[in-house]
Amino acid sequence: DTNYHFIVPELGPDVNFVYSSHKAVEEYKEAKALGVETVPVLVGPVSYLLLSKPAKGVEKTFSLLSLLPKVLAIYKEVIADLKAAGAQFIQFDEPTLVLDLESHKLQAFTDAYAELTPALSGLHVLVETYFADLTAEAYKTLTSLSGVNAYGFDLVRGAKTIDLIKAGFPSDKLIFAGVVDGRNIWANDLADSLKTLDTLAAIVGKERVVVSTSSSLLHTAVDLVNETKLDDEIKSWLAFAAQKVVEVNALANAVSGNKDEAFFSANAAAQASRKSSPRVTNEAVQKAAAALKGSDHRRATNVSARLDAQQKKLNLPILPTTT
Repeated sequence: DTNYHFIVPELGPDVNFVYSSHKAVEEYKEAKALGVETVPVLVGPVSYLLLSKPAKGVEKTFSLLSLLPKVLAIYKEVIADLKAAGAQFIQFDEPTLVLDLESHKLQAFTDAYAELTPALSGLHVLVETYFADLTAEAYKTLTSLSGVNAYGFDLVRGAKTIDLIKAGFPSDKLIFAGVVDGRNIWANDLADSLKTLDTLAAIVGKERVVVSTSSSLLHTAVDLVNETKLDDEIKSWLAFAAQKVVEVNALANAVSGNKDEAFFSANAAAQASRKSSPRVTNEAVQKAAAALKGSDHRRATNVSARLDAQQKKLNLPILPTTT
């Protein structure tokens, strides 16, 4: 549900997949050469197909999941190359698991990872979900996947998932707890995040809780240090990608018993400042909003009349736009 475009794959029964882009492997090697051990991230095979659509001329009823064997053959090649390059970890993003999926689609996840299990041998494998809660059926499917060592959850947009974890979680797996919001530019409420982490630690043990962001940090700006013209009050409310990594680290240290009290106190002060600042809270606006009646939410004229009036007054040209 993000406001991001992506190029939707258009597929059909005769499509042939080719391992033509080695981007994941080359970027892993580049980082490794600089002394940085990274976790290669791939769109999961099932989400890739579920986010695709039938190509032009292909029946709309065509089952995209019927292409899974072809897709998995390519994934095996990528995994083999990553292992050969020295990768120890691999992450598959399967955001479609948060949708209300039919049983045959959930079965596709089970089948896909069972097929990939031999190829994944020797790797630490994380399957990430994000943007919402999982259904009970999807949670059961996810936590039963073969060849997977850890599961990631968006605990900002999907806080109810904790109830599923309470009801049962595999004793030999890790939880990547997405408590730092990866989709906005605001500093996290660290005290609130720590409560969530403590709850998880009480359920599965703190040694099996890995602090994480709720999603990829591609949705936010890069580094607050570049914002040299913001005043200090507003700046204290913000956290871009670089700052969110610091928040993750601070929370991880707190869970392990090394809480930075000064850092947490500064965060609490910033949270309180944002809630009480007149830049955010305007009593006059609140009173005006509270006084609104039902009729205030309806225009005096319909859209056709407004369009006609605007054209007569402004005579604006057609302006192609997108979001």
